[in-house]
Amino acid sequence: MKIAIGSDHAGFRYKEAIRQYLTNLGHEVIDKGTYAETPSVDYPVYIRPVAEAVAAGDVDRGIVLGGSGNGEAIMANRIKGVRCGLCWNEESARLCRQHNDANVMSIGERMMSEETALRLVQIWLDTPFEGGRHQARIDQLDQ
Repeated sequence: MKIAIGSDHAGFRYKEAIRQYLTNLGHEVIDKGTYAETPSVDYPVYIRPVAEAVAAGDVDRGIVLGGSGNGEAIMANRIKGVRCGLCWNEESARLCRQHNDANVMSIGERMMSEETALRLVQIWLDTPFEGGRHQARIDQLDQ
C-alpha cells in the first residue's frame, strides 16, 4: 500500500515511529513532513498535502498526527473526498474503517503511548469497509 504521512511538531516522534513501522511492513511511505520536533510549526502546512494526495488518488491512504489529532482531522476533512477518522482506541480505529471507509486516520501523540498508536495503525490498515448500509452514508458525504 502507498501511504502518505504528515504531522506537526507535536506528532513528529510518533510520525517517525509509524513511518518506520509501515516501511518495515513493506508499505511505500510518502513523508509530507514536518521533519523535526522543533521549531513549532502550523499543522495545516503538513496535513493538507497528505489529504490532497489521498483525494487525488496519488496514495491509497493517509495518516496525520498532532498533539491531540483534532486539528489534523479537521484539516484533512476539509479536502473533498477525504474521510479522516480521529482514532483514540482500538474500537475507534476499527469503526472508522468498517462504517466510514476512512481513508485517512488522525492520531494524537499526547493522547496515547507509542505502542498503542502502532496498534491502532495496524487495526486501521487491516480492517475492511463493510459497505452495505454504510455505503449510502458515504455517498451522502460526497454529494
